[in-house]
Amino acid sequence: MVKILALSGSARKQSYNQRLVRIAATGAKIAGAEVTEINLADFPMPIFNQDLEAEQGMPEAAGAIKKLMIGHDGMLIASPEYNSAYSALLKNAIDWASRKEVESEPPLQAFRGKVVTLMSASPGALGGLRGLVVLRMLLGNLGMIVLPGQQAIAHAGKAFHGDGSLLDDGQQQAVMALGRELAGTLQKLV
Repeated sequence: MVKILALSGSARKQSYNQRLVRIAATGAKIAGAEVTEINLADFPMPIFNQDLEAEQGMPEAAGAIKKLMIGHDGMLIASPEYNSAYSALLKNAIDWASRKEVESEPPLQAFRGKVVTLMSASPGALGGLRGLVVLRMLLGNLGMIVLPGQQAIAHAGKAFHGDGSLLDDGQQQAVMALGRELAGTLQKLV
């Protein structure tokens, strides 16, 4: 069974992106994948600093994120858009996970060859689309296979039911399809 890690780049308690990635995770589960949903708020870590790394090593929470990434075949990532880019929280987790812990470790082990699907929800009119462009580039540079399908949910404050599902059934189905597509792609590759 393929394993997918689902996360968002938001630590907000009522995060639109955490809700969004949960919908995609449901689609992946329906398609037969084993999905681990995490919230980066549960993994507090300092901003990456090479001096800190040299003095103290990798923080425990960063090591836990990296281990999760390594242990999964692919990822579903929902990223909020902060000033036309992804969040510092998401970038920090990526930065720490990119670091070697021992010299013999393959470079970018948490990313290289993993398959990822991206999505975003934002209060703005573009739904976080601009941030996905930059995130797509970053993850591709780290060796990930970024699937072309993505969803950006605009006016996110008015887009969700109280239970976390999307008001627009077409959008709900499209986001679930992202999870199914990732699971199906991984099933062919793994």
